[in-house]
Amino acid sequence: MIKKIKTDQLRMGMYIQDFNCGWMKHPFFNKTAKITSQKMLEKVVNAGILELFIDTDKGVDLLDEKAEKEQKMKVQNKLNEIAEMKLEEVASVPLEKEIEKAKEIKDEAKNTVQNIMEEIRFGKPIKTEQAENVVDKMVDSIFRNQDALISLGRIKKTDEYTYLHSMSVCVLMISFGKHLGFDTRQLREIGIGAMLHDVGKMMVPPEVLNKPDPLNGEEYKLMKEHVVHSRLLLQKTKGISDISILLASQHHERMDGNGYPDGLKGDEISLYGQSAAIADVYDAMTSQRCYQKKFEPTEVLRKLFEWGKLYNQELVQKFIKCIGIYPVGSLVRLDSGLLGIILNHGEKSLLHPSVRIIFDTNKDQFLSPYDIDLSIQSGKDFQDKVKCWESGEQWNIQIEKYM
Repeated sequence: MIKKIKTDQLRMGMYIQDFNCGWMKHPFFNKTAKITSQKMLEKVVNAGILELFIDTDKGVDLLDEKAEKEQKMKVQNKLNEIAEMKLEEVASVPLEKEIEKAKEIKDEAKNTVQNIMEEIRFGKPIKTEQAENVVDKMVDSIFRNQDALISLGRIKKTDEYTYLHSMSVCVLMISFGKHLGFDTRQLREIGIGAMLHDVGKMMVPPEVLNKPDPLNGEEYKLMKEHVVHSRLLLQKTKGISDISILLASQHHERMDGNGYPDGLKGDEISLYGQSAAIADVYDAMTSQRCYQKKFEPTEVLRKLFEWGKLYNQELVQKFIKCIGIYPVGSLVRLDSGLLGIILNHGEKSLLHPSVRIIFDTNKDQFLSPYDIDLSIQSGKDFQDKVKCWESGEQWNIQIEKYM
């Protein structure tokens, strides 16, 4: 039986009868495919396909409504369990004070990546001094308040994606490394590796790199070669550490061995590579691209759990605790029905952050913005908390206007 389903309903064992798009716009050679690995599932999601057709006679059917609800609830309960843990780190500088400095650092980082990549395109060597200077500033900002740069990293222009993605992965990796207990030297080295992890894309034909539609099979092969190009470029650059090279070389490797370029499996992938794989896919999927809609952060965190064979699940849990189940800049609904934007995470738990309230769903009206700290609501009979994330697009809310 042929059924039309949403891409987020796709699961292992399903037989895709029709990708619901031209063959040039999906990542497989054939117009049909059976999902036999988590990697194939990830490729379909990343291709930006919203709906497709499956044949239930040739593969597994949809989960029934009850089973699907139970599966989602199981993942949500795990996320909430992590969110209820007491936070170990508190920012030393308020977000509103750090945000202006962070904006300057973001612009400098984007320009640095752009300059380095353009010089590589013209055959010039990488000037590591530029990257080192801005990474040092990023490390300092993250120690003051990591949420400033992380929240700004979510705001990207489509035509600057390649540069801003490198900047964002750098921010996420420094923040994650700090959470994992890396020393300052290691933070600088993973920062350099993350900032330069995609420099090999400058060796990919421009018509493939800048194609506004999903890549076909042959183009996808060419794009995958960017990792090898990055490794070679960094290996011949003086002053680049082994940690930086490992991170750039392994950010597309997967725990089940179905990654690239080397097909490494499990502990064959370094801690830096395993961490970078999580940060890279998180930023890619939460970014809007011309051929792919962006996912809300909480959706991506759920998928990282669902794709358990691809990523180190212990690191996934630590990553969630580092950035929050509802990261700064997320639009959320409170139990009271109010909508607000996460400003920072309180000491109590990730479910009790500081929130900028902007909309009341009970009255269906915008409010004059005001801030509340959900971790301190003394004197109230009703203890409000975050219930779920909401889509800014659905509510016609431009989150950056309220940050």
